[in-house]
Amino acid sequence: MDAKTLYPDFDDLPKVEGQPQGCAWGVFDKDGVKDIYGTLNFITPETVKAAAAEVQHGISVSLNWSLNAIKYPFSHRQAPVHTPLVLGPDLNMKGLLGFDDSLTFNTQYSSQWDSLCHVTHSHSGETYNGFVPTAEKLSCTTSPACINGHEEGVLPTLDRWHARGGLVARGVLVDWKRYAEEVKGEKEWHPLDGYKITTSDLEEAARHFGVEFRSGDVLVVRTGLTSILESPTPEDFAKMANMKMAGVEGSEEMARWVWNKRFAAVAGDAIAFEAMGGYSKETGIDLVLHRYFITLFGMSIGELWDLDALSEACKKTGKYSFLLTSAPLNHPGLVASPPNATAVL
Repeated sequence: MDAKTLYPDFDDLPKVEGQPQGCAWGVFDKDGVKDIYGTLNFITPETVKAAAAEVQHGISVSLNWSLNAIKYPFSHRQAPVHTPLVLGPDLNMKGLLGFDDSLTFNTQYSSQWDSLCHVTHSHSGETYNGFVPTAEKLSCTTSPACINGHEEGVLPTLDRWHARGGLVARGVLVDWKRYAEEVKGEKEWHPLDGYKITTSDLEEAARHFGVEFRSGDVLVVRTGLTSILESPTPEDFAKMANMKMAGVEGSEEMARWVWNKRFAAVAGDAIAFEAMGGYSKETGIDLVLHRYFITLFGMSIGELWDLDALSEACKKTGKYSFLLTSAPLNHPGLVASPPNATAVL
């Protein structure tokens, strides 16, 4: 049965005390067990089989930006440190010389998935389905409760995806940068000007690219940001100072549209997926969709994905839907992870 039939629309979701309309807590629970997967439940064996049928050209594209692609540091996130290690004579390797390496990095420095523990309600500390993550719980790596999720230690972290075989779904690309420049004729389009991509924009661009949205899809939106962050010009740096970044409009209307389409997840090349309209210490950053998607829907958000090669492949083939696979790192308690994502057309 289709997810649109199985699960209520946004305005019909059961009321959850203390939460706004559109809260999906409890919707995916089974046999008294609290769900930890959220909208990944929209992916079924039927949607996976249909996704496999998207492979028509035999073209595979990595969607993973280099871990060290950003050459200037984010103040609150650690740049990768790669250390090659020599395996020498002390191991008695019969004359062989070998190498290991160590890699230390912040899981949100480059391409990433945000897990359902990434943000919480500031007033309650709750995230999706009423779970309350803490640093202590997230660092628990040895208790059976933490590893197997049968007791109090369970949290909806990204490593849980491996119990359901990772993510295998149909991906759909809305190439907003290409659409804005080549169809709307906006030659001055710049992802650091803060344009908010509306539901109408997404529908309009999808029609142009021949994209039909289906239940269980992963919505992928391209703004062109990663190529600028990789090699910014002085003009780009000046725009960065304004903290305005294009992305999907952060609004209840957008949240309603995304839920009613029954997307399993969303991803893009923007820093936050949703548009950022500026920042100051007084106003802060209002990430409306993070609250709806992560805490209320149970929907993971992909950010800083490398979509330029995918854009070219889709243009070449005229096909903007594809098989999408993703296997996050498998370590207990992961709040975020490189997506290890591949599109196959």
